[in-house]
Amino acid sequence: MDSLRKPAHVAAMTPRPLLHVVEDDDEIRDLLSDLLEKEGFDVAVARNGEEHRALMQGASPDLVILDLMLPGGEDGLSICRRLRATGDVPVLMLTAKSDEIDRILGIEMGADDYLTKPFSPRELTARIRAILRRTQGNGRSSDPFKLAHCGHLVINYDRREVRTADGELIPLSSGEYALFTVFLSRPQRVLDRDLLMDLAHGRQHAGVFDRSIDVQVSRLRQKIERDPSSPALIKTIRNGGYMLAEQVKSG
Repeated sequence: MDSLRKPAHVAAMTPRPLLHVVEDDDEIRDLLSDLLEKEGFDVAVARNGEEHRALMQGASPDLVILDLMLPGGEDGLSICRRLRATGDVPVLMLTAKSDEIDRILGIEMGADDYLTKPFSPRELTARIRAILRRTQGNGRSSDPFKLAHCGHLVINYDRREVRTADGELIPLSSGEYALFTVFLSRPQRVLDRDLLMDLAHGRQHAGVFDRSIDVQVSRLRQKIERDPSSPALIKTIRNGGYMLAEQVKSG
């Protein structure tokens, strides 16, 4: 198995984010590792699910870059499902396929973002940094409160936690949390699908991605609504998009 690649120099103060790259193509894996190290990341690589299981026994990564098509018993979707069952490490999925169904499946498994091969190095690093800003709490300068109440939910922005009024933790993935904070920052406003994608994922999307945001909203509702079959918090607005129906109060 390829070992953890150390940077050529020791960072002075701030630790470098640790990325896992799970990719079976030797050339692509080496190119990604070299590129990301030059961009200021520590990188550990694996060729398949078994090798990645071994990596996960060490230091927890800040982000996993995961190829959809992998050899062996676990493909990328299976690994993503396993990661979501055991934690909330962010996942950026890579796929050589352009079919919408593959992107939908990735979102359903809990991937935070995805890229279709071939992609540019600049786009890859931009996506990585955007995910890390969201998941490490560096992108919430616009959040109005450290603690907020919305319906039966209590949101702690500093801890990136959502709980019920009686204190039960609601386990949201980083992508679900990012989407929910978009609604929280714009309560009682109709948000169309393109805007939700742009605000939650930091990039522009074509209309083909409309169904992806529907899947993400559905997953979020399953966790935060008292009755997901009759949602009271996030309402569907016909021919408009979605709206957070409740007010958001500080303190």
